[in-house]
Amino acid sequence: MARLRIAVGALAVVAAVAAFLVPAATQAATLPLTAPGWFGYHGGGTHSGVSTSMPAAGALHLVANRHLDGAVYGSPIVARGIVIAATENDSVYGLNTAGTVLWRAHLGSPSPASQRPCGNISPLGITGSPVYSPTTGSVYVVVETSTGGVHHALVSLDALTGHVRWRRGIDYSGVTTTAMQQRGALAITGGKVWVTFGGLAGDCGNYKGRLIGVALNGQGTAAVYTVPTPREAGMWQPSGPAVDNGGHLLVAVGNGAAVAGDPYDHSDSVLELSNQAKLLQYFAPSGWANENANDVDLGSIGPAIVGTSWLVQGGKSNRVYVLRQGHLGGIGGQVSSLVVAPSFGGAAVQGSVVYLPCTNGVRALRVDSTGHLHLVWAASSSVIGSPVVGGGRVWSLAPGSGRLYSLSPSTGGTVASISVGVTSRFATPALYKNLVIVPTMAGVSIVRE
Repeated sequence: MARLRIAVGALAVVAAVAAFLVPAATQAATLPLTAPGWFGYHGGGTHSGVSTSMPAAGALHLVANRHLDGAVYGSPIVARGIVIAATENDSVYGLNTAGTVLWRAHLGSPSPASQRPCGNISPLGITGSPVYSPTTGSVYVVVETSTGGVHHALVSLDALTGHVRWRRGIDYSGVTTTAMQQRGALAITGGKVWVTFGGLAGDCGNYKGRLIGVALNGQGTAAVYTVPTPREAGMWQPSGPAVDNGGHLLVAVGNGAAVAGDPYDHSDSVLELSNQAKLLQYFAPSGWANENANDVDLGSIGPAIVGTSWLVQGGKSNRVYVLRQGHLGGIGGQVSSLVVAPSFGGAAVQGSVVYLPCTNGVRALRVDSTGHLHLVWAASSSVIGSPVVGGGRVWSLAPGSGRLYSLSPSTGGTVASISVGVTSRFATPALYKNLVIVPTMAGVSIVRE
């Protein structure tokens, strides 16, 4: 493979970019811009996590256990037949479905722990899941770099070659940059790529939950919404913003500074925002002040879109809420709720059933026609990863054992499992054709069913 080195700027920083080019024969065989793939977290904007084209699952076989140059926290995606994964070493890789590296773009030097006031990832490079636009043929990622201080930049790369198309700083005033972390998956709607920010593990420093939208070509003024709280209220859930049927953004927000006796500050909430980053409506539990004070907020998992009527929202407490789409209801405005378990990551949705990643095992919940929840089953307590659905199975990870599980969608029982390597707590697979693609702390594992 030929190697191409590209110099790009991030704010005042100039980082060396190294990319491996795809051979001409591979380029010719690559699928067109709009070919089916897995374009973002749980497949795309609605985050359903369902593959309708995956064949019926059979025995599991490890195709590849590819070591890359850092841990992969975000979900891999698949665009134009290429598996794309981003590492905490600020590198983005393109691989074929056999796990062979086609290209690599190194986008800077990641931030070491010594640069930040707290946190649990070091070095800190690319954490949020990438997203692909079939309109532009670009993959978008956010990098955290360390040269000249901590900086965050949104980068657009050609999905076919890894060439950097543009790079733009996305650090804005009103917060301490070193306390901000970009963990949520990126999303696309309204001709913009959307990025969420929260804080570091430990809730240190002056951070605030923030949503930023940048045009797909990188030009123009960014759309920015910051939670109106003195500090905290992070948008940190790994699933990032979900996009509803009207193209609006739905985000969950963590605990904020307001507690009992303070005016409500839009923390511990579900927010609906326009594709111009304007707040349209919100929901918060009636006990938001107590939840803020005790760090048991809604910010640990993204909203699950169920059909055209409902949203399902879990969180750090054991209560799961059903909200009405188009009318979130404000404080205490849920349609119903059910005590289930704390949930972290991103849910999958198939029909009226929500597969929720809970701390004591994945749960299947059914939403009935009146907006009430019913527990269908509970998986093994070790299977806690954010699930996806395809091939007549529910796929989830057990981070403690480093195994991928294939579960029955009707009972939650284990059908098969396979060792894939150590994963992060919030790791979730991608599905493509008959493959399950898993992000690991060493790189990417590819399983064929």
